[in-house]
Amino acid sequence: MPPSRHPTLTQSFCHRASFPNTPPLAAYLLHLITVKKSNLCVSADISSTAALLQLAEDVGDSICVLKTHADIVDDWNERTIRRLKEISRQKGFLLFEDRKFGDIGSTVQRQYTSGHHRIATWAPLTNAHIFPGPALITALQTAALATLTSLNQSVSTEISAGTPRSSSDYSEHSHPSSDNDNDDDNEERAEAYSASGRKRSIVTATTISQYTEHTHPPRLVPRSVPDNDDDDDDDDDEEGDVAKRMARLGDAPVARGLLLLAEMSSEGNLLTGEYTQRCVHLARQHRDFVLGFIAQHSLNTEPEDNFITFTPGVSLPPAEEEDAGQDNGGSSSGKEKKRGDGLGQQYNTPRKMVLEEGCDIVIVGRGILGASDRRAEAERYRREAWGAYEERVVGRRK
Repeated sequence: MPPSRHPTLTQSFCHRASFPNTPPLAAYLLHLITVKKSNLCVSADISSTAALLQLAEDVGDSICVLKTHADIVDDWNERTIRRLKEISRQKGFLLFEDRKFGDIGSTVQRQYTSGHHRIATWAPLTNAHIFPGPALITALQTAALATLTSLNQSVSTEISAGTPRSSSDYSEHSHPSSDNDNDDDNEERAEAYSASGRKRSIVTATTISQYTEHTHPPRLVPRSVPDNDDDDDDDDDEEGDVAKRMARLGDAPVARGLLLLAEMSSEGNLLTGEYTQRCVHLARQHRDFVLGFIAQHSLNTEPEDNFITFTPGVSLPPAEEEDAGQDNGGSSSGKEKKRGDGLGQQYNTPRKMVLEEGCDIVIVGRGILGASDRRAEAERYRREAWGAYEERVVGRRK
C-alpha cells in the first residue's frame, strides 16, 4: 500500500542525515547517497571471487551499497575480503552481507563472528528475520561490539602525536602479502567505535604489518557535506565534483548496522501485517543498531522515525524496449505491469518503489548482472532511481 505522507518522504537524504538520533553509520550512508547521487544497491549473486571483484569494479562508481552472498562464493577466502574492502573504499560504497539471520541468540552470534565468513569483521551492514524474537537483535549488537573491540585490541598499534611516519618507514608495498593472511581483520581503521559508532578508546591505531594510514583523531559522525539535492548547476565537471565531495566526506565510521526483513518481494510470502508491524516496533527499541528495513514501502510513521528502506525486486525493461516505448509516445509514468521470474519473484520499477512507495534504496540483481555492459546498465538504474527520488523530494527529474 502507498505510504502515508511521513516527513521523511519529502526530506532530502542529506537533511535526514542531520537528525540528532541518526546513528553514525546511517548518517554516513545518507551523506554518501547524496554525494554520489546514487540510491542503488547491486545484489552480487555471484559464485566466484574473480567475478565478484570484477562486478564491484564495474558497478562501484554507480552504487552506494554492494549486497553480497558470501555463502554462494565457492572460493571465498581472505583475499576476497581484503579486495572487497579495498574496492569499496576506492569506489565509495558500503558492503552489505545478505545473511538473513534467523536463529537463537547464541547461534546467530557465532554465525556473525565465526566460521569461514566472519561477517562481523568486514561487513558494515547485515540483515535478520525477527521470528526468533527480540533477543536476536540484542545478540547481534553485542557480537558486533565485541568484534570491533577485538579488532582494536588485535592490531599492532602506534600511539602518535599526530604526524604519521614517512612512506619510507612503512609502505603498503614494502612487504609480501598472502591470500592466507589472517590480518584482514586489522584493516579496519581501529578508531574504537562501538556497534553504534560511538568512541570507545583514545588511541590512534595503525596496522603496521599491512599498511599505514595517516593519523587523525577518531570521527564519530561523517563530515557534513552540502546538500546538493537542489543544485541547479550544469554539473560540467560532475566526476571531479564527486571526487572532491567524497574526499570531504571521508571514510565510513567503523561501526555495524542491522536491517530487519519486514517485507519481501516474492509472491505469497508471509512477512505481512502483524509481523511487519512487530519489526517496526523492535526497530524503534534498537534505533542505535537497526538502521532500517528490507521492505516494499516506507515504514516510517512516527515523528522520530528515520529508518532507511531497502527494497528488492526492482527491474527495468531492456533499454531497447524502453526506447521503443518512448518512440511510440509511451511514458514510464503510466500504469506499470508487475513482472516476475517464474520462481515467485515479482518485479517493480525504481520509479514505482521510490516515488510511489517511498522506498529509499533499490536493490537490483539480475537486471544488471545479466547485462552485456554492466557499467552502463548500473548507470541506467542509478539515473532512474535517483530521478524518482528527486521527483519525490523536490518535484522534478533530471
